[in-house]
Amino acid sequence: MSITLTVTKDGAVALGPELLEHLGVEPGEALDVDLDPCGKISLSAARPEGSRNDERPRGRIEDTFGMLHHLANGPAPTIEELNDVIADGWAGRR
Repeated sequence: MSITLTVTKDGAVALGPELLEHLGVEPGEALDVDLDPCGKISLSAARPEGSRNDERPRGRIEDTFGMLHHLANGPAPTIEELNDVIADGWAGRR
């Protein structure tokens, strides 16, 4: 879904009831804003540390791609090698 918002001369943007409901916030509650280097922003409900909703996934899956690359030692294992490791684990050998 795409919604176009208008910025006022004071720089304010009003989020209508549909957007507030989608974010799970009420008028007067805080929002977290993440700035993307490509000029995009991401809004989410601000949740206090340790709150139940703090476990909600944030960010994009693409941000995780390659994050373990620095741990790689050589080429990726083959499917057969992975199956052997899994079988050893289930058999209690690892």
